[in-house]
Amino acid sequence: MNQLLIAGSVIVTFALISYSVGIIAEQISRKISSRVLVFISIGIFLDITATVFMIVGSPNSPFTLHGFLGYSALAVMLIDVVLIWRLKLKSGIGTGVPVKIHQYSRYAYIWWVIAYITGALLVILK
Repeated sequence: MNQLLIAGSVIVTFALISYSVGIIAEQISRKISSRVLVFISIGIFLDITATVFMIVGSPNSPFTLHGFLGYSALAVMLIDVVLIWRLKLKSGIGTGVPVKIHQYSRYAYIWWVIAYITGALLVILK
């Protein structure tokens, strides 16, 4: 495995950790806190960085089944981050998260974890 793919794999694992802290904190508290904002923002930055590294470092086409799964997972998490930041800017820190955004966050996170696991399985099974 080349260095860019290794770096992308490490970075995406840090994105998983960051997303997990942020989304789990939101799911438990049902509020927007500084902790939620920091960790989901770091997660999206790391996820975008890892995706770029993996696209550049992969000898395969970026248009694979796993690629589409990964891009869609990144897109749903980006939408989640935008929704949460928009709510924070509108209502402030400590505001309760509406049920629809709360549920969207959960499903977006689950979709992202599925994409992460399939990517890990592809590496293991090669």
